[in-house]
Amino acid sequence: MGQLGLGRQFGRLAPRLDGAFRADGVFAHDRLRFVDFVDDVEDLLEEVALQEWGDKEAVDGFEEYIWQHYSG
Repeated sequence: MGQLGLGRQFGRLAPRLDGAFRADGVFAHDRLRFVDFVDDVEDLLEEVALQEWGDKEAVDGFEEYIWQHYSG
């Protein structure tokens, strides 16, 4: 998020993702279904993009960029 200029949002979002990963960084499948985690992250990213840029087109472009960037 810092590389995208959204680092200031991380402090607000991090607590909402708390519990999804164990202390060793491994996803906590026993606490949360991965599909639910992905849905939550998608919602959070849309919220951040809407707050930062203020329109739905920007949100869609940001979401597309994130999925392409992280899915290879």
